[in-house]
Amino acid sequence: MQKQEAIMAEAKKETGKKEMQRATPARALSPFEEMERMFESAWMRPWAWKWPGRLAAPFEGRMPSVDVVDRDDEVLVRAELPGVDKKDLDVAMSDNAITIKGTSSREEKEEKGEYYRHEISRGSFSRTVTLPAQIDGEKAKAEFKDGILEIHLPKLERSKRHHLDIE
Repeated sequence: MQKQEAIMAEAKKETGKKEMQRATPARALSPFEEMERMFESAWMRPWAWKWPGRLAAPFEGRMPSVDVVDRDDEVLVRAELPGVDKKDLDVAMSDNAITIKGTSSREEKEEKGEYYRHEISRGSFSRTVTLPAQIDGEKAKAEFKDGILEIHLPKLERSKRHHLDIE
């Protein structure tokens, strides 16, 4: 282990670049959040590196990528939904989870020749994500632009972060 660290330190000196460090959560994760992350990384995409092309595409296309950002007084959910029309989206929330459902319809177009690669997936999808705080769904706002859905979810007063001055 020390040898590997020495090699990394030497490489850092040569390139002059900083080493990227993995982010650590600012709060303790619940066992369910950790299980959800493990499930998503181990079970939802095990074929991504094994089966390129056509075999992976039907599975990859049905699970939109999602960012969840925990801010002081809101939670921002950003979903990547290329090829989906705004009218084909449905968003449902509870105080600690959000579900994004939608459909991307297939263009019925006569193609000349045979497919060499056919990776673009169409059809229905549903993604439920737990939120890091309780939210006020009545005050939520959503915007859909260029295939990106951004949902701003104000936190309930009791879930907002409070800073304490130390005397």
